[in-house]
Amino acid sequence: MYPPFNDTDFRKASGSGTGDCVEDAITAHTPDTIGLRDSKNPRGTLVLLAPAEWLAFTRGTVHGRAGTP
Repeated sequence: MYPPFNDTDFRKASGSGTGDCVEDAITAHTPDTIGLRDSKNPRGTLVLLAPAEWLAFTRGTVHGRAGTP
């Protein structure tokens, strides 16, 4: 995992229930980077987003443009 996120508490959306989803985190070490990971594989790949990318991602999911598998 990316070192600044090693001991970070990631969080899931409150509406996600118990299902698998994306978790996010921001740390004091990386205030300008948002870390995303898969909740069912927390030691797997960590996606790093800039604030503008995070905003576009969250807006897309709220407005249904993120797509579904």
